[in-house]
Amino acid sequence: MTPTRDVDAVVLVGGRGTRLRPLTLSAPKPMLPTAGVPFLTHLLSRIRAAGITHVVLGTSYRAEVFEEFFGDGASLGLEMEYVVEDEPLDTGGAIRNVYDRLRAEHAVIFNGDILSGADLGALIRAHCEASADVTLHLQRVADPSRFGSVPTDENGRVTAFLEKTPNPPTDQINAGCYVFRRSVVESIPAGRRVSVERETFPGLLAAGAHVHGFVDASYWLDVGTPEAFVRGSADLVRGVAPTSALPGPVGESLVLDGAKVDDGAVVGGGSTIGAGAAITAGAQVMGSVVFDRVTVAEDAVVEDSVLGAGAHVGKGAVLRGVVLGDGATVGAGCELLHGVRVWPEMVLPDSSIRFSSDC
Repeated sequence: MTPTRDVDAVVLVGGRGTRLRPLTLSAPKPMLPTAGVPFLTHLLSRIRAAGITHVVLGTSYRAEVFEEFFGDGASLGLEMEYVVEDEPLDTGGAIRNVYDRLRAEHAVIFNGDILSGADLGALIRAHCEASADVTLHLQRVADPSRFGSVPTDENGRVTAFLEKTPNPPTDQINAGCYVFRRSVVESIPAGRRVSVERETFPGLLAAGAHVHGFVDASYWLDVGTPEAFVRGSADLVRGVAPTSALPGPVGESLVLDGAKVDDGAVVGGGSTIGAGAAITAGAQVMGSVVFDRVTVAEDAVVEDSVLGAGAHVGKGAVLRGVVLGDGATVGAGCELLHGVRVWPEMVLPDSSIRFSSDC
């Protein structure tokens, strides 16, 4: 059995996060504030808690931001290195791109925008006890038809990788976390785009390699959309999703140091209020992520929304399921509903937009 200290961690964080724009115009998705800290901090803390200390980040978009924030990783008890993709390489190509930085015989590969409660120690033990070439974390989900499915035999060996189908043969899906033998990483073609789902994994099965499945039903969420991002942050604040990086006690809200919530304001539903933000008396903020230096004026209602740094919500404005970019202003009396995104520094005049007929 391989102890976790003899395993490397690789975190793939090269995506542009287009589904989360405009928030990702100023920061990579894994660096967005999530329950009080950058999203990636929750994963790195989970890696450290499992006993893994050497972490390689595969970066591309806004690559410099990661090293500027985390440095050598010492503050988290880690030793961190960074490898930049000059051109997008897809998941398999990104894994191959970090090969020269690997030290151990095995590496745990993480998709950098998955929030999970899976037991990493159990995943690694399953990989080693099966003497597998690759082990996949397989998540059980209620509606597998939304994903490609991954069936396994009675011994846990993966038998196929199936595309989306209305009637999948299993509720097991690829959860975006893998354990690779170092030799398998080396075998991936270098310097070009490679899909693990369409090329690497099917190729391993065809070659008779042992691809194992670690089946799990713990907390799991892809935070790639605004709706999922809000939910993931709220779940961390409320203790539904596990983390050791929450900068405060679990509860219905997380108010960071320097934030001000007036008496008579209501904040709940797992909301986070960033440093320097101000929530005025009479305002309601429920199930939302409020970045630093945001102001929410009296009688405003903010639900299931993300407010970028320095944004302003005017008196009596209503935001439900909305994303505001950094520095955006929503004037008094505006009503913005599900799916609306306001780009950074944009100003919506008072009462300029409403989705209901009442005045």
